[in-house]
Amino acid sequence: MPKEPKINFTHNQSAHCENGVVSNLMRHQGFEISEPMVFGIGSGLLFSYLPFLKVNYAPVFTYRSMPGFIFNKFAKRVGVKMRKEKFKSPAAAKVRLDENLARNNPVGLQVGVYNLVYFPDEYRFHFNAHNMVVYGKQDDRYLISDPVMEEVTSLSSKELEKVRFAKGAFAPKGHMYYPTEFPKELKLKKAITKGIKQTSRDMTAPVPIVGVKAMRWVARNIRKWPKKLGPKKANHYLGQLVRMQEEIGTGGGGFRYIYAAFLQEASQILKNEKLLELSKEMTSIGDAWRDFALDASRIYKNRNSKSGGYEDVAIQLEHIADREEVFFKTLKKAV
Repeated sequence: MPKEPKINFTHNQSAHCENGVVSNLMRHQGFEISEPMVFGIGSGLLFSYLPFLKVNYAPVFTYRSMPGFIFNKFAKRVGVKMRKEKFKSPAAAKVRLDENLARNNPVGLQVGVYNLVYFPDEYRFHFNAHNMVVYGKQDDRYLISDPVMEEVTSLSSKELEKVRFAKGAFAPKGHMYYPTEFPKELKLKKAITKGIKQTSRDMTAPVPIVGVKAMRWVARNIRKWPKKLGPKKANHYLGQLVRMQEEIGTGGGGFRYIYAAFLQEASQILKNEKLLELSKEMTSIGDAWRDFALDASRIYKNRNSKSGGYEDVAIQLEHIADREEVFFKTLKKAV
């Protein structure tokens, strides 16, 4: 009987799945890269409003770049080559995964959350951009390092197939990715500067669906929802905004805290005191996002709330947009 593959892989818990997967895969190869450094270099921080795209019968609000984007940008900027694959059939996806495990190569997977049996029920909803590492197989069970979980876990072949081929928006189609070539030394200084410049550009872009302009558009719409949609639907939309912020990955506030930690690390590597100062301001902005989520959740949990509450949270969001516009313009100049 051939020995079942189990790679000597160290699991580290992280705040967000894609950053955690990349950080863990890099550490496995001997590169000590933190989750915040992956997030910052990969230009993971974003705000986007996509009212024309619906998930769970409400518009999409996203606080991060598209799935896979962080790893792509990070790898390119630090000089790591990576391979990405999608599959037409579950059988082909399984074969490629097993081949990698047999070669002692842990891989990242994009999966759907709804059928992840080890997630608590309240976190299992239709969201197809979750990331995990598969690092081995024992009998019919795949060994899983899910960065948002405290401990490693496992899934049967059928359970893994179900989440790899989840249906709906951002369907993963068996998406598998892993680094293949590494430089002797990572090009961190240049990579940090590029990551900061892109995030600053994106957050101050002159288009309505991304950055601070998107936040202001959402604020204007929040004011209209009670009258235009009625209390029930308005509550659902506001609930979606908060859920996308606080429950999917780490959302608005949490991503700001990760970005603040990135700036703190970057200030040491680049020997740039201004970045340390800005790190503190970003932490404060993260606190403002958390306050916004708390006040918004009070509105939609009280089904009979009046539209005045919507006006209050719209004003809060506009204040956050003003602060972030100043922040990212200052940050761009700092590098």
